[in-house]
Amino acid sequence: MTARLVDIAAQAGVSEATVSRVLNGKPGVAAATREAVLAALDVLGYERPVRLRRGTSAGLVGLITPELDNPIFPALAQVIGQALTRQGYTPVLATQTPGGSTEDELTEMLVDRGVAGIIFVSGLHADTTADMERYAALRAKGVPHILVNGFSPKVDAPFVSTDDRAATQLAVRHLASLGHTRVGLAVGPRRFVPVVRKIEGFRLGLRERLGLSPAEADELVQHSLYTLEGGQAAATALIAKGCTGIVCASDMMALGAVRAAREQGLDVPRDVSVVGFDDSPLIAFTDPPLTTIRQPVQAMGQATVRTLLEEIGGTPAPHSEFVFMPELVVRGSTASGRRGGSAATVRPPGRRPTS
Repeated sequence: MTARLVDIAAQAGVSEATVSRVLNGKPGVAAATREAVLAALDVLGYERPVRLRRGTSAGLVGLITPELDNPIFPALAQVIGQALTRQGYTPVLATQTPGGSTEDELTEMLVDRGVAGIIFVSGLHADTTADMERYAALRAKGVPHILVNGFSPKVDAPFVSTDDRAATQLAVRHLASLGHTRVGLAVGPRRFVPVVRKIEGFRLGLRERLGLSPAEADELVQHSLYTLEGGQAAATALIAKGCTGIVCASDMMALGAVRAAREQGLDVPRDVSVVGFDDSPLIAFTDPPLTTIRQPVQAMGQATVRTLLEEIGGTPAPHSEFVFMPELVVRGSTASGRRGGSAATVRPPGRRPTS
């Protein structure tokens, strides 16, 4: 039998437009309303569309990442993908590549395919120079979305982030406790929100532990790229400034810092201590094993999916930022004038919502 919208709408007590959205798998319909429409189909003896039958996928969810070269992005994608699959959704990974599709093009592609929602990881929302109207346009289309790492008050959507300020504070405190009095920060381009926050935490840490003013701290900040080569270039400049401790904004940059020290005949950690950021997979097996600030990927990924599914289900999450505390993981790349050190973990409290 061919389903008549007017009959289904009358049975479910909703508008024909709502019935149409449900039958076409469009987002923006509350879970209870969607179930009422499906129940009306059953009562009237109509066959459900294949994609709406029980036991089939609940729909597609897009996941846009800036790259996959940095191990933290595949790690996040894996956690998010597994969490979506457990809830009956099919994750669609869309990755930007140099010279390839832009975030806007990937977003358009996902919307055209009727995704139930989109997760943006370290996207244009984290760039303070980017136009945030693109997210308002997406919301106007009724597509739920959530943004990971990089808060913007201009975007009306939920955010999930690591506390970048706390991350660099933890790193500075650790190095200062080992007796390092000249600590530098190797970080990405200054236009990104996580970079701004890491610098703020770095300043706080140096003022708290070493008595340096913000201006003095800024002299020890070196901007570069989030790559091994970028970390190597930044660390070379910081070592030239007399830094014996280097905090890096990614594990890849930290590996570059280790290379820079060795190229100058210095030993890590005897002559230079290096701290990374992310705790990427396999980073514990580098030479030396890398001391790093761990992003709580598992908790962040699960919270991201849970929040997005609330939006998809018609229960909007607070349009604020959920901030997750990082962990300092001490391994062999930091020391006080000697090699080594046993692994240890400092675990601050968990998630806390902020405005």
